[in-house]
Amino acid sequence: MKSGIKRKTSVTLSPTVVRQIDDLAGKRGNRSAVIERAVVAYWTAQKRRKRDARDREILEAHADSLGEEAADVLEFQVDE
Repeated sequence: MKSGIKRKTSVTLSPTVVRQIDDLAGKRGNRSAVIERAVVAYWTAQKRRKRDARDREILEAHADSLGEEAADVLEFQVDE
């Protein structure tokens, strides 16, 4: 992901979440970087889930014809 120009924003988090972010950031780390990495990871996972669901729908829609095609191919195999 390209960094580019950053925008300042404000979020409200529970003290527990802030402590966890601070732990992840370490002594010299920065909360913004931790939060940005977490959001990008979540966003990437969501995109992957949507793509996988779309792929599953396509496979299910063509399952019968794919099964028939596989059966046809198996008929051509030579027994050893």
